[in-house]
Amino acid sequence: MQTQQREADGFVYVSVKQLMALEFKVRGLSFLARQPRSSILAGAHTSRLRGRGLNFEELRRYQPGDDLRHLDWRASLRMGKPFVRSYTEERDRPALIVVDQRMSMFFGSTRSFKSAVAAELGALAAWMVFQAGDRVGGLVFNDTLIESLSPLRSRSRIEAFCVKLTRQNQALAADNPDAEHEEQLDVVLRKCLALAPHDHLICLISDFAGTTARTAQLLRQLSAHNDVIALQVYDPLALAVPERGRLLITQGQLQVELEVDRHQVRKPLGDYLSGRLKDVASLLRSSQVPLMMINTGEPALDQVRNELGRLSGSAR
Repeated sequence: MQTQQREADGFVYVSVKQLMALEFKVRGLSFLARQPRSSILAGAHTSRLRGRGLNFEELRRYQPGDDLRHLDWRASLRMGKPFVRSYTEERDRPALIVVDQRMSMFFGSTRSFKSAVAAELGALAAWMVFQAGDRVGGLVFNDTLIESLSPLRSRSRIEAFCVKLTRQNQALAADNPDAEHEEQLDVVLRKCLALAPHDHLICLISDFAGTTARTAQLLRQLSAHNDVIALQVYDPLALAVPERGRLLITQGQLQVELEVDRHQVRKPLGDYLSGRLKDVASLLRSSQVPLMMINTGEPALDQVRNELGRLSGSAR
């Protein structure tokens, strides 16, 4: 995919250099199950984000001090002596970082575009996984293309992921055609199911536009045997439409200018945007997927830190 090299300011377009530099910003941040009480991954979510699993190693005689929960009752009854199952923790686990770069993401009313924030979140997630000792893989998708990388624990794999993120990010432009595949999100989730049948960490970063009746089912299937977390990127406009002025709405080649100081324009627009945001959040929660909501008006790293329950400045 040939793309024009664009100026990477981090707000509309990103660069590989910017994304790679985020390695030094994520110290102390983790998706693992042990989280502070204020974290969205604490409490009820700890059973969903399991962290690394356990591998069965051997069946052996019970020794004083062994965890009684590991007693194998069938073997003990058969042998006439207590036997326990011995486990070792998995050394690492694979992760898929899934990042949306569709035209629905190419929008921003304050500070940053959703597409740029999503790319930054993708790189932050990749570095968090890497620093936890796990393998990093990913999918980057737009309206017509899905690029994938199998999980591997190496900086070169993260760099390759950042290259794909940057290439698709810089391919976005206001004059791009409208989406050809309205169910692209479901196509991506089905690809995730094929690539991650079980025991993966899957991080979904999107505005989740284009959800269908099938989306919730796919998310439940995905989370049944994997740890899934969703980061919903949204624009503050969805929560507060300005009371005065004109608003330019862009989607591909279509541009519409609205006079938002007119009540008959502002109220329906505000109801639509906020309602859509709530509908998507409700769908994600009904799928039993932990949800982090990230807005484009504030630095992404600060929001991730706050959502994970970290004290301000602890990851600096």
